[in-house]
Amino acid sequence: MEYNIQNKDDFKKYVKNEVLTSSEVIEELQISRQALNSLVKRGKLVPIKELSRDRLFLREDIENRKASAQELNKKYRPYEE
Repeated sequence: MEYNIQNKDDFKKYVKNEVLTSSEVIEELQISRQALNSLVKRGKLVPIKELSRDRLFLREDIENRKASAQELNKKYRPYEE
């Protein structure tokens, strides 16, 4: 997805829609905080910024991870469908 950011309002809109906190990622992927930390440590998810008590991620990266996790579930856990 490509954004055309020309002013402060465009930037705010972009951040609001496309940047997720750790808590939002946990909810979106339906995983634990420990699982998120493991994904980051293994390089499966890369935060765009790390703060003292939180991390920020791009929505596109999270959606890609969610899709790949669903594919793995279909492959290795076909009985769960």
